[in-house]
Amino acid sequence: MHHEITAPRPVAQDPARGIIDIGSNTVRLVIFGGPPRAPAVLHNEKIQARLGKGVAETGRLSEKGMKLALVSLARYAAILRLHGVEDVQCVATAAVRDAPNGGAFLERVRELGLSPRLLSGEEEAVGSAHGVLSAFPGAHGIVGDLGGGSLELIDIADDRCTHGTSLPLGTLRLPALREEGGAKFTRKIAKMLRSAQWSTAHDQPLYLVGGSWRALARFAMEQMDWPIDDPHGFELTPEDALRLARQVNTPKLVAQLTGAKPASGKAALPRLTVPGVSTARLGSLPDAAALLAVLVRELKPQRLIFSSWGLREGLLAEGFDEATRAADPMLEGIAAFTATHSAELPALAAEMVRWTARALPETVQADAPRIERLRLGATMLALVSLDTEPNLRTEQAVNWALRKRWIGLTARGRAMITLAVLANSGRTAVPPQLPRLAPISALRDAVAWGLATRLARRIGGGAVAALAGTSLRIEGAALVLAVKPALAPLCSEMVDKDLRVLAECLGLTPRLDILPEGAGLP
Repeated sequence: MHHEITAPRPVAQDPARGIIDIGSNTVRLVIFGGPPRAPAVLHNEKIQARLGKGVAETGRLSEKGMKLALVSLARYAAILRLHGVEDVQCVATAAVRDAPNGGAFLERVRELGLSPRLLSGEEEAVGSAHGVLSAFPGAHGIVGDLGGGSLELIDIADDRCTHGTSLPLGTLRLPALREEGGAKFTRKIAKMLRSAQWSTAHDQPLYLVGGSWRALARFAMEQMDWPIDDPHGFELTPEDALRLARQVNTPKLVAQLTGAKPASGKAALPRLTVPGVSTARLGSLPDAAALLAVLVRELKPQRLIFSSWGLREGLLAEGFDEATRAADPMLEGIAAFTATHSAELPALAAEMVRWTARALPETVQADAPRIERLRLGATMLALVSLDTEPNLRTEQAVNWALRKRWIGLTARGRAMITLAVLANSGRTAVPPQLPRLAPISALRDAVAWGLATRLARRIGGGAVAALAGTSLRIEGAALVLAVKPALAPLCSEMVDKDLRVLAECLGLTPRLDILPEGAGLP
């Protein structure tokens, strides 16, 4: 079944927006630009002030932590002024919320010209939930946001969030909670969940937000030699998550992750490294994995999904109007990316997708209504790759498809887009890693998409008028390219070859029809 194609909205470049997140572990500034529904990160920096460490140890924000935070916040305020960013949200979370000297600290932040807002535990949970709902349109399940000072849990369904709670289970608090052993740790967590009315099984996805969760995902992906290296959207079964937690907490791995000193007389083990993960994050993995194991056993989720979008993106999403909220983040993101090369390219891609639709068999994929959006995304990336040097364009397009962060795109969708851009370059062999991401039937569909795009752009060198004067359709056992007589000179040997290759892929016989003068396109 084919579905109506809606071209991406005209690319909107809103004024830059700044988010300052005064967290329990880090104090971070992110400046976002680009289209609101698929914001691009223009600037991102953080400092590990570890405000929550003092709270965990003494109940108060330490002078050292506050000094580090204030120095960084003064820098952030200056950067925002230099860039002319006027839309700024500054929020503080668990550490400042829990500390009796948190209010005095925020007064010092205000003296820097910032307007900090202290989030309640429920507001923090809701913000993270909005980030997940924005990243995974239609998501339902539980959001678990693990920070340095707290763990937020909240239910999401039907674009709404309910039953939010904040528990004192941040990564800076977990070591003390685990000191008395795994059994007592499990009982403590279970008791907290019962007190917060979170002790029942949910049998739905658990979305994991936070740097330590993402680091755990990256570790798992390295162990699995996963074809994708972006943890956003990575999934684990509950069984795999429990195995991962046991693996991370073996004595040898704990020593390698944390850099713990060996017992007297024993040689130190080399520190483990994971690309893109700091040693500080790696050191928190045993504790984060132990907490995750308890959540899996207690909440009994259907599957676990890692999200790189959370509180900061949720704060942006809370300001969306209805049209922005309804937009497709994947298409908005790819359209904004391709429009930097050519403003007309997204609209041309939409025309090519319409032109090729009648030549492609009805999909057997379960999510047929969402297939056309993948075709449009693949076509945009295929076209923009043509602006790259010939010896680089295929590799570049594959990297964009497989590794660049496209919000709203699953691993299966990535695999299909990747194979489509390969086929657009004339390479139809399936790379060995892609069947791990998508069924072979879906990959075969993607090869046909790419070959159809190759033919569409070959007809008139990317001219919309060439598409308007030709048509491509399946008629019985034939793939028929019909051409108005004025455009007959376009039917070169290369066009004939591309038609033949696409027909062979579809198991059809190619046929070229030059129409009589005055005849309409079939």
